[in-house]
Amino acid sequence: MKPSGKSLPPAARKQASSRADKEPFDIDMALARVRESIRGFADAAMFDLAARGHASLFEQLVGCILSIRTRDEVTLPVALRLLSQARTPEAMRHLGPERIDALIRPVTFHEPKAGTIHTIATRAVEEFGGELPCDAQVLQTFKGVGPKCAHLALGIACGQARISVDIHVHRVTNRWGYVRTRTPEQTLAALEAVLPQAHWVELNRLLVPFGKHVCTGTQPKCSTCPVLSMCQQVGVRNPR
Repeated sequence: MKPSGKSLPPAARKQASSRADKEPFDIDMALARVRESIRGFADAAMFDLAARGHASLFEQLVGCILSIRTRDEVTLPVALRLLSQARTPEAMRHLGPERIDALIRPVTFHEPKAGTIHTIATRAVEEFGGELPCDAQVLQTFKGVGPKCAHLALGIACGQARISVDIHVHRVTNRWGYVRTRTPEQTLAALEAVLPQAHWVELNRLLVPFGKHVCTGTQPKCSTCPVLSMCQQVGVRNPR
């Protein structure tokens, strides 16, 4: 059974509230505070892409592939440039890998990503009639597509309750003490067990800008963080 309450189950809550100087962690309250704190920051790239009219499953998957190990500030304009030339699998297949590569050159690993995108487009046409199915298992059969991209694309494009864990989601939720894991894969499983489904898709949208601008990898801005009273500050060194 998926969680629907406001905070962690009793056993997990005890673990997350191990510091006596901290309030019990309430995920609804924490995310409400995060939501308010990130007003004025740029939206996470895939959500911004959707807001600009590129909300199909294929476009979202392409955008997420481009985003891997690439900053949002680079990903978004590159995705917009590529999708202005080809928004559908059929159109992308006709571009060919070399043209795709030329259009996405600013992103990291542009050449293999171009091949991946062209292969996905080709398979989408040949195996699925030009329209990708809203199926996580199918999407992850494409080389280069893992749970992060599959879940993010399905959450935005298909309205499925999916959690997408990137480095920001992994770091922030562990720093809070909401989960205690070592890898993004473990974080995904842990969050699926404790996070209310109402927050599953939005979690990535909130924690990407929050992790970039407030709860940063080094020297996080703890002194002005809206979640400080509940955060366990796990592993924090030299906060600002």
